[in-house]
Formats: sequence, structure tokens, C-alpha cells
Amino acid sequence: MGQFFEELKRRNVLRVAAGYVVASWLIIQVVETIFPAFGFGDAAVRIVTIVLAIGLIPALILAWAFEITPEGLKKEKDVDRSKIDPQRTKTLDRLIIVVLTLGVGYFAFDKFILDPVRDVEMIEEAKEVARSEALVRSYGSRSIAVLPFVNLSADPEQEYFSEGISEELLNLLAKIPELRVISRSSAFSFKTQNVDIPTFAKQVNVAYVLEGSVRKSGNNIRITAQLIDALTDTHLWSKTYDRTLDDIFAVQDEIANKVVSQMKVELLGPLPKVKKVDPQAYAMFLRATYLINQVDPALFAKAEGLLQNALAIDPDYTDALGTLGRIYSLRDGPNEDGFALVQDIIDRILAIDPNDGNAIGWLVWMAMFRDNNLASCAAYLERALVLAPTDVQILRYSVLVLLTLGHKQDAITIAEYVVDHDPLCRQCHYYLERAYYTAGHYDEAEAAARAGLILVDSGGLLPLYRDLGRILLLKGNPTAALEAFEKESRFEHIPLYGKALALHDLGQQVESEQAFKELRERFAEQTALIAQVYAWRGDRDAAFTLIDKMKLKSSDQTLRNEFISPIYEKLHDDPRWQELLVSLGIAKEQLAEIDFQMTLPQA
Repeated sequence: MGQFFEELKRRNVLRVAAGYVVASWLIIQVVETIFPAFGFGDAAVRIVTIVLAIGLIPALILAWAFEITPEGLKKEKDVDRSKIDPQRTKTLDRLIIVVLTLGVGYFAFDKFILDPVRDVEMIEEAKEVARSEALVRSYGSRSIAVLPFVNLSADPEQEYFSEGISEELLNLLAKIPELRVISRSSAFSFKTQNVDIPTFAKQVNVAYVLEGSVRKSGNNIRITAQLIDALTDTHLWSKTYDRTLDDIFAVQDEIANKVVSQMKVELLGPLPKVKKVDPQAYAMFLRATYLINQVDPALFAKAEGLLQNALAIDPDYTDALGTLGRIYSLRDGPNEDGFALVQDIIDRILAIDPNDGNAIGWLVWMAMFRDNNLASCAAYLERALVLAPTDVQILRYSVLVLLTLGHKQDAITIAEYVVDHDPLCRQCHYYLERAYYTAGHYDEAEAAARAGLILVDSGGLLPLYRDLGRILLLKGNPTAALEAFEKESRFEHIPLYGKALALHDLGQQVESEQAFKELRERFAEQTALIAQVYAWRGDRDAAFTLIDKMKLKSSDQTLRNEFISPIYEKLHDDPRWQELLVSLGIAKEQLAEIDFQMTLPQA
């Protein structure tokens, strides 16, 4: 055996084996990294591994039977061993060492650079899987998306009616607390997605999908509704209704009842009913809602006219009043004229129905921005969440209110609930990111920001790259933060702001100051961002000088939203910071005096 081993050494078989194994390992590691980027899966990596393993045998046979000489490749028996240059063996050893060094280098690169990135991706993927599994455990088969019904009318402009019927059905089902109903912005995004129903259902984590069509001709309507099991893509129930416009509310009630029955949902209370109004007023309301949903201010005047006509027919139509208030808030904003218009709407709704959740939701807005009264705001919010516990619009707005009141964990819970019910809504992920960010949960905030960035921005121009950059700064990663800031191309000042912050942390003080100077000269109106840079860089006097100017020209609520941001953390131990919080009514002891009890939505 010893003689055979010596012969293996003499013929360099062992050296070839060692070099082949190391080179094969290196090739497999590279293949595992590169192949997925080109769409090759585990099967391709397995094939490469098997081929390399099989190739070891002929490599060893060739090493045993042949020898490389200055004259070329020769059979072992034809080689005069005395004429072989010993330097050739040393060259082979050096080659093996080089391959080993490359292997060790790649191992270190994989372990300390690639591994952390993969770990983060795996953690986020695991979180998403856990979130989906939690939804399944919580709701089981009690989850549904209502797709926009197809307009089959001869007139394309009747699409407002088919969409409106779909949205009204969605809102009706959403009032059932035992159901998880995907909100409009996510459900209606299916209209622009080129995917099948099972794929869409998987995106939004639902077990059922309700789809259908509407044909309207004068006062006659034909509505076809179909309930689909999303997992198997099979129709569970389908029915066509040939009715007049006067029967539209009864049809919606019947469809909702059939859906709940087919889904075998056990309700703890009575099934909600559609609020019956004058059919002509209802058609005007649907058309106005359709216009507002286009997110085009130029259409607001036409929508307002339709709503006023609907209210002339039916003055007690509270949904029309609420939608009119929505126009006023979007068009006139939080100013004296806007407040007066919205207050008139609130008074009219509450005179008809003192327990209208949407009207109480408007009172939250008024208490926050007009009255500057956090205690009243908290009281109204508490009541609104009891009266409309599944209203995503109220819940979404309540996230910022709860953060202002210091209820950070409650804000996170509600923001998570909203994203669960509206998973394709970028603004919803933005609110979730804000909640995590304000609470100091930076890993979760980063995941929420990145989730929002892959979705379509619905016109709000949400600065998620700015927020992502700040989160990464707070996580101690200024290089990645700088990259995020520079991607916020829609806002010219954000890249300059980001450079001033990130380059400071990277030790590039000259470049940081150049960017900061340009920010101050070109965008002097961005007082808050300039103050943030001063605060982050530790220039407290300059930061508080700007903060004093901000207090003169901004509303208290705007300032509250600004100063709950962790970006100001380096000012927190300055006595002037506590004075600032007290002046805004958000010091810990002030918030603790506000009586606020809230029943969180079930998830």
C-alpha cells in the first residue's frame, strides 16, 4: 500500500486530485451565486456539481497515465523521469496554492459580505411568510377581494356605474367585522394588472374573489355576480339579476347575503344593509365618486355639482354629504374657508345621524388642525373607531394622530391592520413605515419603506426614498442611505439634503458642507430639512434658531408631526428641546393627562 501511495505522489495524482477538488468547489460557489441572476434554479447547480464530481475520475486517470513534458503530453511509460524538471512540480504546487487562495478569498467574501445581505433578505422573506400565515390563521377562509365589475353597457361612460356598484358592495362587506375585505385601492388595481385571479388573490392573501359585470340601459340594469374560490379558481356561485334602477339596493343586499352564506361565515350580529336613497341621487353619487377617484382636481367642480344635485333630490343623503366634505378638504385644505365648509357638512350629517362614523372622523381632523386640541382629538378618535371600526380611511388617518398622542404601539397595530386590508396601497405602507420609524423599529421601518417603493405611487408623491435614507442613517449605514437619497429624483432638494447628512457621517466634511450650502441657497424654504441637517450634525444653536422660525409660520400640528421624528435625537438632551415639546403640548407628562381608551381593530 505504501508503495502504491508513493507512486501516486510520484505521478502527481494527489496534487491533481487536490487541485481539482479545490477548483470544483470554487466553481460550485460561483455558480450558486451567479445562476439565480440568470433565471437558473437549483437543478442547474446540481447538474454542474454532478458533472464536476464525475469529472474527477477521468482527471485522476489522465494524471496516472500521462505526464506533461517540455515536448508535450506523453504516456507515463514513455517518459524518462530523470529528464523531468523538478521546477514543474513546484509550479503545480504554486497553482494549487493560487486556487486555494482564491477559494479562501471567495469564502471570506461570501461569509462577511454576501451572507449578511442574504440573511437580511431571508429574514424579510420569513417575516412576510409569517405575516401571510398569521392572516390565514386569523381569518382562515373569511377573506375576500371585490374586483371592479366590468361595464357591458353600450355607452363606455357608464363605467362609473359598474365601478360604483362594485365599490358599494365592497363597502357593504367591509362593514362585517368577521370578514377581511381588501380595500378599494388594492382590489381595483387588478383592473390594470395583467394577472389571473389566483395570482392576484395570492398577492393580497385572500381565499375568495367576487367579480361580475353590469349592463345599464336607461332605467334597466343587468348585474351578474360570481364568487370564485381563489385557491382552485373555481366558481362557487353565480347569478344574474335583471332589475330596474329602483331595485339596485335589494340586489346589493342579496349579493352580500349570498357571499356570506357561500363563505360559511358565522356573524355575531345582523348582516349590514345598504342604505336606501333616491335611485337618481344614487346614480349622481356614483358618478361623483368615480370622478373624485381619478385624483384630478380639475374634476372636483363637476363632482361637486353632481353631489349638490343629488342632495337637492335627497337632502338626508349622508354619503353624498360626506363625499362633498372630502372634496372640500382636498380642494380647500386646512384653512379658515376649508374649516367652515367642512364644519357645515359635519353639522348637517350629525343632525341626520348623530352616530355617523365618518362625520366623527371629520371632527378628529377639525380638532387637530382647527382647534389645536389634542384632548378633543383623542376623544373624537376613540368614538370614531367604535362607530366605524373597519373604515380604512379613518384607520389610516388615525395612525398619525396616535403617533402625535404618543401611542406608538397602537399606531403600529392599526397601520399593520390597514396594510393587511390594503396590501397594494403605497400610502398604507408609507403610514406603516412612519409608525415603525417614529417608534424606533428601524428594521421593520426599512422593510415597510422598501415594500412601498415597489408599488405604484397613486399621485401622492410620497417621499419614501427620503424616509428610507433617514432610516438607514439611523441604522448606521450612511453609504446605503446616500444611495437611497439620490434616488428621490422627483424632489430636487432631497439628494442635496441626503448628501449633507450621509457625507457628514462618512467623514467627507468638505463635500457635506458643499451640498448643505447649495441646499440652503437654492431651497431656503425647506426650513425643516435644513433644521434636521443642523440637528444631525450637532449644531444645536443653528437648529433651534431655525426651529423658532418654524414655530412662527407653521401650525402646531405640522410641528408636532415634524418633531416626533427620531432625526432630531441629538437635540433631545438639550433643555430647549423639552421646552419645545411643552409649547406644542406633546411632552410626556402632557400626553399622559389625555384620557384615551381605544379598542383596536381585530386582525
